[in-house]
Amino acid sequence: MEKAGIRPLRIVFMGTPEFAAVPLAALAQWEQADIIGVYTQPDRPCGRGQLCQPCAVKKAALELGLPVFQPAHFKEQADLDQLRALQPDVIVVAAYGLILPQAVLDCAPWGALNIHASLLPQYRGAAPIQRALLNGDGVTGITIMQMEAGLDSGPILFQRALGIGINDTAADVHDELAELGSRLIVEAVAKLQSGELIAVPQDPALATYAPKLSKAEGAIDWNQSAQMVHNQIRALYPWPGSYFTWHPPDGGKPVRLTVFPGSIGRECETQEVPGQFVGLENGSLVMPCADAIYRIPRIQPAGRKPLDPKGFFCGYLSRCTD
Repeated sequence: MEKAGIRPLRIVFMGTPEFAAVPLAALAQWEQADIIGVYTQPDRPCGRGQLCQPCAVKKAALELGLPVFQPAHFKEQADLDQLRALQPDVIVVAAYGLILPQAVLDCAPWGALNIHASLLPQYRGAAPIQRALLNGDGVTGITIMQMEAGLDSGPILFQRALGIGINDTAADVHDELAELGSRLIVEAVAKLQSGELIAVPQDPALATYAPKLSKAEGAIDWNQSAQMVHNQIRALYPWPGSYFTWHPPDGGKPVRLTVFPGSIGRECETQEVPGQFVGLENGSLVMPCADAIYRIPRIQPAGRKPLDPKGFFCGYLSRCTD
């Protein structure tokens, strides 16, 4: 339903993963939005069969009956001409995965608004959720910003904080921020339409960065404090995951183990060695760190299914304690 004197905004949405699919759905339900096109990354091979699979945003757009565009980049004039032909009032961007040139940002009179998963200028870049958890932060949030050519450097339009629980994983925080971002972008676009938004420049002196994750960052060093290990494991769950190579004390073949998020337990005893399992306590696998034990609720040997603590103990640890 169109409000008196205010026509629906013509919106082009750009995003790729599930984090972006949530605000897309929220905008599609908003009566003052007319989503005229959805841009997302090209389908890419994935899985063992290397079959091309549509991303979360493409799936959501097709279910909503929205037109989908998947240019590899915006270096071709034809792609820019296609975007301009849609005549958007504003572009909304969330985890698109491409750096947008100024020519794209200039295609809409009100430019492009970005939904970023941090309280800018903290954690500019590709992995703000994971970097906040790795650093043990207790607060994160969502920033709606006016995009410019720099990396997440544009003026802040809207911001809302979110607390991080001591055992929250990247998956938990991701889902909460996606929901928060979906609410804030609707509110921000409504205020943009009514002229109520105020752009506040970022202070570059306060900027920190959140570079893309690598699989190598998942390697666990049990000689660190239990808190540092806990932050690493929960930050890198579910991707890329945290792992270590376990060398059985009986001289058996080393096993690469992926560790699922758990919790910090009691202080270590003198004889307990970081990197060597103590056994089972209160239903959890016990792994000593530099100062305290880490309780592991699930673990996955390479090439096998995840095991609960009892299953791992019976299949791997019991032979080392006979």
